[in-house]
Formats: sequence, C-alpha cells, structure tokens
Amino acid sequence: MQEYFLAIDIGASSGRHILGCLKNGRIELEEVHRFPNRMEEKDGHLVWNVDALFAEIILGMKKCKEIGKVPCSVGIDTWGVDFVLLDKEDKRIGDAIAYRDSRTVGMDKLVYQAISEDTLYIRTGIQKQIFNTIYQLMAVKEQNPNQLQEAKTMLMIPDYFHFRLTGKKVQEYTNATTTQLVNPERKNWDYELIERLGYPSEIFGEITKPGTYIGNLAKDIQMKVGYDCRVVLPATHDTASAVMAVPSNKKNTLYISSGTWSLIGTERMEADCRRGSMRHNFTNEGGYDYRFRYLKNIMGLWMIQSVKKELAPEMNFGEICKLAASCKMSSLVDVNDQRFLAPASMVKEIQLACKETGEEVPQTIEEIAAVVYNSLAVCYSQAVKEIETLTGNIYNSIHIVGGGANAKYLNEQTAKKAERTVYAGPTEATAIGNLLAQMIAAGKIKNLQDARDCVFDSFEIQVYK
Repeated sequence: MQEYFLAIDIGASSGRHILGCLKNGRIELEEVHRFPNRMEEKDGHLVWNVDALFAEIILGMKKCKEIGKVPCSVGIDTWGVDFVLLDKEDKRIGDAIAYRDSRTVGMDKLVYQAISEDTLYIRTGIQKQIFNTIYQLMAVKEQNPNQLQEAKTMLMIPDYFHFRLTGKKVQEYTNATTTQLVNPERKNWDYELIERLGYPSEIFGEITKPGTYIGNLAKDIQMKVGYDCRVVLPATHDTASAVMAVPSNKKNTLYISSGTWSLIGTERMEADCRRGSMRHNFTNEGGYDYRFRYLKNIMGLWMIQSVKKELAPEMNFGEICKLAASCKMSSLVDVNDQRFLAPASMVKEIQLACKETGEEVPQTIEEIAAVVYNSLAVCYSQAVKEIETLTGNIYNSIHIVGGGANAKYLNEQTAKKAERTVYAGPTEATAIGNLLAQMIAAGKIKNLQDARDCVFDSFEIQVYK
C-alpha cells in the first residue's frame, strides 16, 4: 500500500498542502490545496491572521481524506522570526504581529544597552535584521509589558500550528535560531542573554531537532479531518527545508533559496561568528542535523511581487520575466536597502532610488522588472565573492531552488554576473525538504545525503552557463 507524507508549506504570500510519496526510488508530488496569505492591518499594526491560516491547514488536511490519500505523517513549515505568546491557560495573548510591522523601529538601540552589537553577533552568529525576534520581544517589553508579564510560552508560528494540531508545545531548532537568542555551540537558548534583556526565561522551552515525532493529531482535530496521523517536525523554517532539497552533496557549491526573500549561502558544520562575517552581514541559521546555513539575506522576489501587484496584476511572472529580458534598461538599485522592505509603493520607491543615484528612471513594467532582476543578479554576484573571501573556498556552481528557479532571465543574468554555472530547480524545494525530513524519520530514506541524491533524480534541473 502506498504511503503518503503531507508537507504544509506556508509562505508570506501563500500556502500549500503537498502530498509526497516514493515510487521506484523517486519522489512524486501532488498539490491538494493552495490558499492565499497576507499581512492584515489591525489596530495600527501589520498582523498575520493565524486563525484563518489554521482553518486552511484543516481544510487542506480534509481534502487528503476526500481524495483517498491519507498521509501517515504531516509537518508544517513557515517563515522565521514571528511568534505568538500564550498565557497560563495556553490562550493566545494579542495578535501575531508580522515582521514587516514598524514596531521594532529603535528597538535595536534598547537591545544594545544590554549587550553590544558586536558581542551579540559573537554570541549568536545571527545577522542583524531589525525584525528579528530579539527586537520584536523588546518592542513587546516596551510597548505592551503586560503581555510579556502574562506570557508563559513563546511559540514560533509553525510551532504554534503544531501545538494546535497535537496539544504539544515544542520549539523547533531551525526556526528558533532566527530569534537571535540561540547559542550556536550549545544549540540551545542563551538564557544568560535572555535574562540580561529582561525577557522571561520560562517562555523559552526545550529546543527540538527537525525529524522528531512529537505526537499524533489531537482528538478534536481527528474529528475535523476524518483521520489520525503522526506529526513530525520538519525543518520548520522554510529556508532550512528548502536547503535540505538542494540537489547536491558537493562542498564547492552555493545555493540560493529564491522566493519572497533570496537567501544565498553555503552549508557548514560550524558557525562562523567572527567580526568579518558580521561586517558582511552573514548569518549562521540552524539547519537540518545541526548544520549551519551560512548565508546572506537579500530582499528577493518580494520586490517583483510588489511591482506585479501595482502595475500588472493580470500578468504572470513568466511573462514579466520575458519582458525584462527584451528590455535595454541598465539601471540598478541596492536591493538590500531598507527602503524596499515595506514601501507604500514599490514602483515609486524604485524610481526614486534611481533618480537619487542619477540612473535612468524606469517607467514601464518591463523597465522596472529589468531593474529588479539585474539588481538581484549583481547582488548575488557580490555575495558570491564575499562568501569566497570569508570562507577561503572557491565555489564553481550555484543551485537555485524555490519559485525563483523559474525566473529564466534572472538565472541567466546570475550566471553571467557571477561567472558561475547555475543549476535551477526544483521549484517546490521547501515542500520537498519538509517531506524529506518526514521520510527520513519514517526510515524511507536513509539520510540527508541520500535524500539529496533522490531529489536530483526526481526533478528536472535547468542549467545556465
């Protein structure tokens, strides 16, 4: 009898339920449910509607029963840094504030009153991003201190969904590292740092490895979906799952997890917390099997997603990419500039950035798309050189996984600017990595090396030189 595994992959703009199974040594995928996700404005903040998202989780799980493909296990991954607080009765306190909300403005200065920026990096190895959990918690402490006083548990977003499925409160390793509160050597919370910042240490529970079976569906969930199954932690940070699905075991290759964000880096067994890494804004996020994702966070396809929404909502990304390829526009912007994080108008912000630097100002959808894609390719190229300088290694290829693997023009420009061979695919890398963790836990795949070989054999990979 065929065994199915269910990956629930929720990104910042959409979520999907993907069933996976092994047939003749290859992974086969089937999407059974897809749903939108977006930040909502509420009480002056940008928030995630986690109740609506959980309703979609249940709906997609019910569809598995309806098509006669009940999974033997399920796991959920999402983005990082965001969280919910629970009180002593496990009720949610307040809303799940989104990382693009402005509440963290100025919170870095308050954090640095307790610990210097340099020392913080040396202790955690995590790059500074103003939306990291460490700054979000400082915002709660300053703006809503009663919430922190009332809290008994902090759960990252996927941990919260797993809790609602099982009734078990666990804090998964890869997502926990995005808080900037984890010690990379001990692979556990830095409680001394947490206490120094004035955060209640009791809300930080034991950190659990991806691949761990945490329980079965709670009785009320079984009644709703029509079956029971195991719940297995994937690498719950979506990038950590995507990196699991990079179809290469070679040490001289880089990856780009290309989606709303572009994460470019390499996999290492130890964190590099030196000041050189900090100066270049590299991070050491946790990966599967206690590996480290030594990477740089680049603004990514969020920019083109925003441009599409403003100028050409009826067009698909493939059409926009083709238009950019035919355009002669050569203007560039710094895609890592904070001005592009959450502008009122991405189009106007790009135009203003070009005007300020004396570049030709793009006007049409093809011109603006060309600016975004070319700027991303240049940024990727610069990051490659930085990684080589910092690691002392030469990387002759780049594997692009995620939705950006379909962006042909961007991939061509990346190969050209970086002067490296680019391998693009698979596009559903995050869901595949989620499935791999479950399959390894079930004994269907031996280990991560065999899993990556299986991915290479299972999915089409495009090559750009």
